[in-house]
Amino acid sequence: MTGVIEAHELRKEFTVTEKAGRLRRRRRTVAAVDGIDLVVEPGEMVGYIGPNGAGKSTTLKMLTGVLTPSGGSVTVCGLKPVVQRTRLARRIGVVFGQRSQLWWDLPLRDSFELLRHVYRVPAVDHAARLADCRSMLDLGEFESTPVRQLSLGQRMRGEITAALLHRPEVLFLDEPTIGLDVVSKQAVRAFLTAIGTAGDTTLVLTTHDLADIERLCPRLVVIDHGLIVHDGTLAALHARYQSRRRVVVDLDTPIGDGTGMDAVRAALGELGDGVTLDEVSADGLRLEFGLRDGASAGSLVAGVAAVASLRDLAVIEPDIEDVVARLYQR
Repeated sequence: MTGVIEAHELRKEFTVTEKAGRLRRRRRTVAAVDGIDLVVEPGEMVGYIGPNGAGKSTTLKMLTGVLTPSGGSVTVCGLKPVVQRTRLARRIGVVFGQRSQLWWDLPLRDSFELLRHVYRVPAVDHAARLADCRSMLDLGEFESTPVRQLSLGQRMRGEITAALLHRPEVLFLDEPTIGLDVVSKQAVRAFLTAIGTAGDTTLVLTTHDLADIERLCPRLVVIDHGLIVHDGTLAALHARYQSRRRVVVDLDTPIGDGTGMDAVRAALGELGDGVTLDEVSADGLRLEFGLRDGASAGSLVAGVAAVASLRDLAVIEPDIEDVVARLYQR
């Protein structure tokens, strides 16, 4: 393995106390992370997701040296996170949506300057990096405002800037867009996309906002009950759970249940097993079809247009939330 992040049989167990009667308590061991293998190459953008309690945050805390693993091995940037935590801190950046690394009562620019000294970043390098962040995240209008007076979206843009000023090799992001409005989300996503495209920073993103994953991360790792249950592309996940595109066709006149529907079914028969007629509206003016992998929406539309007059149509891509929900349920 030659990844910037390497974990082998990584485990983290906690001892919990629970009731065993009116006065008695018993202790049991719970595996929050139950032997995961993970390799992340330099420059990758990885989405790391799972339901609440799956082990996402526990994994991130072990990768950043906050928690000591119960078993297995892990290295980040070639360093052991707990043993070499101080050295590792200079080579990684961390953004937690619910925690701040900024000084609450100081203007934002003062926090940036203090962090320059904390990480011992040369003034020239600091100024160049800050200029890039200022431009892409539009920091200028609130850089002189105390952090406590910033909106959530402004503070999150400041947090991401603070995590990147020392040019980390790996950036860990835990719920970076939680609670943000649409405009702030777009700004943060665009900035992270630019960082990932540059290829000099590895991004590991955990979030419940699956739109972030869909837009930012070519690779998706899903963890559940402490185990990795999927590691691959989003397309592979859709294929695994047979997600289908849908085609919704609105007609000018009702097609009814008679010869019109017979003609539609005959047209579908010519397209093979890749297309199904899933639903017909009560008034016969709307038809909904399902498309499996490899089926052509164009051929379907042409077949329906040959036997009915079309008013409108829409091709709806598989919903990432639906397929991930099915994965969690299994």
